Amino acid sequence: MYKRLLSAIMIFISVLGFKAHADTAQEFQSSVVQSAKGQIGVTTIYDPAYVGLDFPNGDFDRARGVCSDVVIRALRDAHGFDLQSKVNADMKAHFASYPKNWGLTRTDKNIDHRRVPNLRRYLTGLGAQLPVSDRASAYQPGDIVAWKLPGNLDHIGVVSDGFAPNGTPLIVHNIGQGTQEEDILFLFEITDHFRLTEQMVR
Repeated sequence: MYKRLLSAIMIFISVLGFKAHADTAQEFQSSVVQSAKGQIGVTTIYDPAYVGLDFPNGDFDRARGVCSDVVIRALRDAHGFDLQSKVNADMKAHFASYPKNWGLTRTDKNIDHRRVPNLRRYLTGLGAQLPVSDRASAYQPGDIVAWKLPGNLDHIGVVSDGFAPNGTPLIVHNIGQGTQEEDILFLFEITDHFRLTEQMVR
């Protein structure tokens, strides 16, 4: 009888622990979503100009930005996770493994973290990559998705907590009209699906 009672208590504690972990993960992701959505109406201009930035935590006029800035600002605002310094440090340590699209021979703290291929490489190395799926249910609020656009252009955005009428999660992104929340998840070829955790951003 005692053993059965002890076993039941242990199962109950395990279930509680799992629920607490799930709640924490949901809160972590929700913060990313809210920080991304908070850019809507603030970042109203798509501007890919090269800008000199402070380091670390460098940013510029939030009325301007590109798709990667949505992700950068969301993670920084939500969790103090500075992709500028993280990508810079990882590129210095593993420069050869990063894309050579721009003919660089050394890191550039002003722009490296704002380039989607570099973010894809960094997030993959961080262990955040998940399988790409054609199922809407595979994408949770706060996930990060990257696409290949026509013309071989890279794009990136944050999965929102809103849904299109057909149940597809909306995406917070900046594809040319400032930060918007739109139904574009399956509009383009998905190249990457990422989900960060609290442990990854410590």
